[in-house]
Amino acid sequence: MRISIIRGPALVAVSAMLVALSACSPPPSSQPATEAGKAKSAADLGGMDKLVEAAKKEGELNVIALPPDWANYGEIIKAFTAKYAIKVNSAQPDGSSQDEINAAKQLKGQGGAPDVFDLGTAVALANTAMFAPYKVATWNDIPAALKEANGAWVNDYGGYMSIGDDSSKVPGPTSLADLLGPAYKGKVALNGDPTQAGAAFNGVVMAALGNGGSADDISKGVDFFNQLKKAGNFLPVDPTPATIESGQTPVVFDWDYLNVGQGVKLKGKVDWKTVVPSNAVVGSYYIQAINADAPHPAAARLWQEFLYSDEGQNLWLKGGARPVRADAMKAAGTLDSTAFAALPAADGTPVFMTEAQTKAANDYLAANWAKAIG
Repeated sequence: MRISIIRGPALVAVSAMLVALSACSPPPSSQPATEAGKAKSAADLGGMDKLVEAAKKEGELNVIALPPDWANYGEIIKAFTAKYAIKVNSAQPDGSSQDEINAAKQLKGQGGAPDVFDLGTAVALANTAMFAPYKVATWNDIPAALKEANGAWVNDYGGYMSIGDDSSKVPGPTSLADLLGPAYKGKVALNGDPTQAGAAFNGVVMAALGNGGSADDISKGVDFFNQLKKAGNFLPVDPTPATIESGQTPVVFDWDYLNVGQGVKLKGKVDWKTVVPSNAVVGSYYIQAINADAPHPAAARLWQEFLYSDEGQNLWLKGGARPVRADAMKAAGTLDSTAFAALPAADGTPVFMTEAQTKAANDYLAANWAKAIG
């Protein structure tokens, strides 16, 4: 996920992720709120006021896999509810990207199905047929390489992969190789299953880069975790705020904004440090999309409008994540400059996986991950 915001070669690399989707003809602006599921912009419903009216009539929004302490989603959900008086039903807050897709398939046609998705790249690009094209009011502020041309999916926020550690429990690692030492026995956790969760997927990519691999060949990352397992250092526990505070997971591979957020939350309780390895800077954006079968289609679209507004983008930034509209907002003077200046620094050239690299890595993980850590 990120640095200030992607430019130059990194932007070109991400542009390879663009996926073509066929588009339906937009309904006329006079269409009633019940046709919100066909709307590809607020204008298709008669404008923002009409969208808000339709969303309020639905009265609810179903989100999934959004932990309150992940990129400040707790505050984002509260702000959306306060602004529009729409109840947000949050399911499986600790779920993975794949859990989101599975839930949408299992609950299709039911009122409890997810309305929107927040997905890692690999899972998103494998399920684009499930997304409803929609372009928010701030669409033109989003770089072309960071969105699907018809609005099927849009990058939302990002960061860098990092290593978080409790300095009272382990010596601060200066490299990935340090983690193979006896001081880290039973102490190194990865945030999720890399075949299902974006954070874990990119954690393996970081390990590959730090061990002589590349974005084209992540086998050395899988080998690294195999070595961790053999040394007794890999801890097969998904880290949570509770496991970090209790000391159960004193070393965590996760996005920098999540590790930094833990340090802020646990200040005075745990001396939590965050390091982005200089030889393994992996950046990525998460992807936002609307479920084509959303039970609350107007609320789903209003949620997107909120997330990509200045208010929503700054709330992600407040949580330590780099919002996709940062450059445009900085130019317009609407970016929270204090929060932006507080983002963790990272030395080295960031690597952003292309679509082809992501698919190849995902295929490799599907065939080899379970064997490596089983």
